[in-house]
Amino acid sequence: MTNLARIKISYFLMITALIVVGFLQSWNVALTIFNLCVISSIMTLGINIQWGNAGIVNFGVMGFAALGGLANIIISMPPTSNAWNVGGEMIIIGLMIFTLSVFFSIILFKKSNLNNRVKYIISFISIISGYFIMRFLVDVPIEKIEAIEPAKTGYLGGFNLPVLLSWPVGGLLAAFSAFIIGKISLGLRSDYLAIATLGISEIIIYFLKNEDWLSRGVKNVNGLPRPVPYEIELQSKEWVLKVSDYLDIPITELSSIIVKLSYSILFILVLLIILFLLEIAVKSPWGRMMRAIRDNEVSANAMGKNIKQRHLQVFIIGSTIVGLAGAMLTTLDGQFTPVSYQPLRYTFLIWIMVIVGGSGNNFGSIIGGFLIWFFWVQSEPLGLWFISQITTYISDTNIIKSHLLENAAHIRLMFMGLILLITLRFAPKGLIPEVKR
Repeated sequence: MTNLARIKISYFLMITALIVVGFLQSWNVALTIFNLCVISSIMTLGINIQWGNAGIVNFGVMGFAALGGLANIIISMPPTSNAWNVGGEMIIIGLMIFTLSVFFSIILFKKSNLNNRVKYIISFISIISGYFIMRFLVDVPIEKIEAIEPAKTGYLGGFNLPVLLSWPVGGLLAAFSAFIIGKISLGLRSDYLAIATLGISEIIIYFLKNEDWLSRGVKNVNGLPRPVPYEIELQSKEWVLKVSDYLDIPITELSSIIVKLSYSILFILVLLIILFLLEIAVKSPWGRMMRAIRDNEVSANAMGKNIKQRHLQVFIIGSTIVGLAGAMLTTLDGQFTPVSYQPLRYTFLIWIMVIVGGSGNNFGSIIGGFLIWFFWVQSEPLGLWFISQITTYISDTNIIKSHLLENAAHIRLMFMGLILLITLRFAPKGLIPEVKR
């Protein structure tokens, strides 16, 4: 079967599954699954260009997604004026001093003719001094900021700009972090790189959980602005009332469907733009070079290619896409919850999407994102139905039946493992394999 036929069949089945959910459950559920599937597919595209096209192992997915979520706060939330008055400027000054100390160390290594030992000593002194000066300047202001109505604010807030602007900013934050991480860790062997990126992801999420002045930590930031209308606004529109009467759908349900459809249009537009750009990149000389580096670094290096520099490029591009998807996800949720970013759990899911869909193929990554997230959401009701069926003739007071019904949600983990095993057995290159050019 050709790849084109695989794509047509896979996408048709996925659309059919969503329509079935719409009829059997509700269109609200179907559209919610669809929106999350689109965001998952965008994340998968980011990992696919790193692993599928360059052979880079990135287990720091959730760290970059969390930075995308942070962009929502920085861009769209209104500033907390009292917080800025008691020490916001001092925090900015402290961060700038620490940043300058790091840049001084970098310039010292690049421009200075001193021997390496002296460079290391001066750089160490510079960074440590910058850190302690920063802590001296920001510790007291942070305590004051976090003490300002901690149940409501207790943080600096943002710039009160349109929320759609936070999507590219989320990508830029992830790109900047990827540049720093890549400079440090790229060049390591793949297993060491995987451990390094996972560890750095944990550090980023730990930082966001504990720095209340920036992200409110575990208290979460609720009420993020939307790029689409609110349900209550739509319910007062005359055209919505007419459509509700014509289709005989409750006005509350119809308004929710319209909101989700509006999100779907935005998400699909972003997905198509990213897919278009990645397809151009993959089919270009640059894409062929990246695959050559992936397949044989020694030969590519002998041909004069700067392996580390090219890996850094791909690492930044893929992380930018993941950061963009993270910002979109936080916008859809309407709140920023650092505790929900669980690296081991969701990184595992994203990688299953890449493997099942077909690493090295962008269309495969999209169908992998749709397939895995669809079954991740639906496996709980399916598992509950399955267990109910096999225990029909067992008494309701039976301990084993009660235990199985209470733990039906955990069947999704078994389901993910089963999908992965079946795919690796019968389609080891994924549902839509990479096209060899």
